Amino acid sequence: MDLVAEALAKAICDGDIVNFQTLLAAFSPARESSTEVLESEKYAYMLPDDTQRSDKRFRAALDAVREEKTWAHIQGELQAKRPAQFPSGLLMMLADNAVRGQKYSVAAQAYELLRIRHKMLDEFLKQADEALAAGDIEKGVGGYLIAIGLSYDYAAFPEPLAAVSNYQTKALMLHGVYPARPEDCVALQEEETHVNTALEFLLPDEEISSRLRQYPLNVRLEFLKELVTQLDPDWEAFRTRYAEACRLLQSFGERLRRVAQPHTETLEEEIEEQQGPDPRDIIVTLLGREIEDGQWWQYMKELAYEHPAAVLFIARQLVGDTEILIPRFLADSAVPKVLGLVVESVEGASAAGSGA
Repeated sequence: MDLVAEALAKAICDGDIVNFQTLLAAFSPARESSTEVLESEKYAYMLPDDTQRSDKRFRAALDAVREEKTWAHIQGELQAKRPAQFPSGLLMMLADNAVRGQKYSVAAQAYELLRIRHKMLDEFLKQADEALAAGDIEKGVGGYLIAIGLSYDYAAFPEPLAAVSNYQTKALMLHGVYPARPEDCVALQEEETHVNTALEFLLPDEEISSRLRQYPLNVRLEFLKELVTQLDPDWEAFRTRYAEACRLLQSFGERLRRVAQPHTETLEEEIEEQQGPDPRDIIVTLLGREIEDGQWWQYMKELAYEHPAAVLFIARQLVGDTEILIPRFLADSAVPKVLGLVVESVEGASAAGSGA
């Protein structure tokens, strides 16, 4: 039973609700009726190592597990022939540790079991708004991300689950209609509309993201910058590829404008189409790798997964019979500027961003 206590403490310390539930489940190796034992290699992953045993947070969790009333409750649940009733104090500690470890879906499940998920979500939003009011953008963004992580999907099957940010699907919905005019694409929206669209896309809960509209535009811009930084640690790599894609777009500029307009190609233009540089290099540059026989929507989904904010600064473009993705931005807008996507060394960036 000492190993059971240590295994439970490890699950609490790690914010691991799966192991926590497994240890108290009907098939748990912690039960006397089980033919399995925690000492086996099969369950070694559930036990702490020597380093974790000396960790302050683990020791606190172990003390909580061994508290007299709590330990008596655990022993009773392991002997009962019914689904276990989880000790609420331990579940609360697990949820809080999950938040610290940025395991927000786990925290959402634990708070939901305690019937306080919505209360905790509201509390994190309250603290985030207080941080924003005090000018602490980093803490404010962190609070909003926790709140988003605690959102729940009650339409999930077979039972309600923590909601997830499905950026791939949302990106395809955002670009689902081919723009009839360049200015119709998302990337060329008016500044305030664009920043609101960006926040709604990156914080996929309308009730939560709409709270940010109470703040001035400059605060929302700083919030967006910090949000992208926290969501995408590799944003700098995308910025570099985006600048290169802009340069490629400039080199293809005249050709793209020509093929976008209905006309009869001359022999010279047909030869250029066959022998000239491949415009698909632009879409490959944006993603950083080639998808064999990849379509624009495949590149879009991969880009949305790796760099969610990237899909806010690209557009679909038909080149002959092939549709690609190209960089788009308004050079005089603060939205791409604050994210470092307007590169001064790219001459004519405005034309690259707003041309047909």
